[in-house]
Formats: sequence, C-alpha cells, structure tokens
Amino acid sequence: MRELTVGKNDAGQRLDKFITKSLKIPATLIYKSIRLKKIKVNRKRAENGTLLAEGDKIQCFLAEELFSALDGEAGALTRRSLGAITPSLSIVYEDENIILLNKRPGVSVHEDEHESADTLITHLQAYLYQRGEYDPEAEMSFAPALCNRIDKNTGGIVIAAKNAEALRVMNDKIKHRQIDKFYLAAVHGVPRPAEATLRAYHTKDERTKTVRIYDREVRGSREIITRYRTLAVRGSTSLIEVELLTGRTHQIRAHMAHIGHPLVGDGKYGENKADRARGYKHQSLYSYRLRFRFSGEPTVLDYLNGKEFEIPKEEIYFLKDF
Repeated sequence: MRELTVGKNDAGQRLDKFITKSLKIPATLIYKSIRLKKIKVNRKRAENGTLLAEGDKIQCFLAEELFSALDGEAGALTRRSLGAITPSLSIVYEDENIILLNKRPGVSVHEDEHESADTLITHLQAYLYQRGEYDPEAEMSFAPALCNRIDKNTGGIVIAAKNAEALRVMNDKIKHRQIDKFYLAAVHGVPRPAEATLRAYHTKDERTKTVRIYDREVRGSREIITRYRTLAVRGSTSLIEVELLTGRTHQIRAHMAHIGHPLVGDGKYGENKADRARGYKHQSLYSYRLRFRFSGEPTVLDYLNGKEFEIPKEEIYFLKDF
C-alpha cells in the first residue's frame, strides 16, 4: 500500500484525474480500482469525481510496480536535468503567481518530435527549480506551465503560471477573451485603408501545417476577426499594429497575405528570398503588448486587472527599418 498526500497545487482536482497524472497508469485501471475500493480517500470509499482538498490522504492498494513513476531515479533525474540547465529567459514581469516571458524568434515553446528539450518551458522550470519555487519531486501532478503559445519563428510575450490556481484562472481568462493581445508586424506594400477590422473564414490543413483564408464561409471553416492599423511606411514596406479578436493558427500571417500584404520574411504565406537577403530570418511578427481586462467572479489574479505589459521597441529586431 502507498499513501499519497494532496498538496496545494493538487487541491480541487477530481480523484481519478489526480491518480492518473500522479501514477501515469491507464484510466481504466484507475476507475476499476476506485470501484473496488483499492483506492480510498482518508481511508474512506470514494468516487471517481471526488474533489480533493489540500492535506487529503489517498490510500492506494495497488501492485507495487505501478508506483514506478514515484520511485527510484525518475525524480532525481528530473532534478539533475533541471539543475544542469543554465536558464536563458527574458523576463517582462514576475510575481508569486505568474511570469511573463519575452520569447525570442527561433525558440520553441514546447518539445515536440523534432525538437530537443532546449525549449522555453524547460528553461522556465529550471529557473523556478533553481530559485526554490518548484520541486518536481514534491509535486504529484503539477508543473509550472505556459498559458499561451507562440509559433517558433514568432516572438513575443508568453504567459506562464507558477501554481495550479494561477494556471486555472489564466486559462479561463484566455478562454473568455479577457486578455487583449497586440502584435507588431512588417508587411509588404501599403495597406488600404490605413486601418480596418477584417473578417474572413479560416481552415487548417493538418497534413501541410498551413491554413487557408476565405471571404465566405466554407465547410469546416471558422470565422476570424483581425484588426490592424498602419503605424509607419518606409518605401514599399509598412509597419502595422494588429489586434487579434479571434485566435486561430497563423491568423495574422495568413489573413494579411490574403489581402495582398504578406509579412516580411514569411516564406510560408509569401515570398521571402529577397527578405532573407535583407537579414530577415523569421517572419516579422511580434506579440509585443498585452492588457488584462478581467471580469466575473473574484480570483487570485484580480490584482492584474487593467494592467498592460509591453516589450521595449529596441528588443524587436525588425523595427530597425522603421
């Protein structure tokens, strides 16, 4: 028998979800074990949906080999790997709940099948571990996490949560569009009119990892709304500010290309051979400003309401041309 103690970052979860993440064993086995009273809470029978509170004791009468995720070198290796990383982060803002990071173009936010572990999330977790704010061995199912994602070759502000409550609240605020996101982009040509709110329809091709934009609704499409205003014009290139009123994959890149103004340096939705010769290694797009605009029930993050955060212009490489 093993006993697990529910910590602060695990409180509020369903029993089945907590056990699945903590022990990393199949959900079907979890459900069966709870039904057969092989998993109890505070030595009492529980249900799959029992909500856990901080300090609850969970008794697991399971085969010993199922506890391998909690034993041996797994946690030590995680500690060693996080301790060996020299964190490279550009911090825009930080408090006890969240941290805002300036992700540089070319940096991946998460590891995938093509990327190493040298990602924004691993550097964040190493940073917090080395400061004593995160211990992977002490946490049963929580790890500091990113609340929003930015394409590898796009730069800008990424929101990260240090604890489970902040992650839950921030994800809810993003879902209900209570965070305004503003981008800077350099585009080919001079948009007419100088500012506008664009509406179109968006489809995604998972095979090619590209999207298509339509003026009318088509099968499988979703509406997109993109607002832009022109800030400066230099020759045949314009600097625009874009506000995302919907958040779809490659929305700004594809939508601006659709109206005849592809981003400078974007080889996927435009021609970038000449742009590369000018020194543009990535699409000229930066999520440079965000504003928290919260409403609804009180939360632990209400102190952020009304606050704006912005990346200094000198840190956005393509602004040198304007």
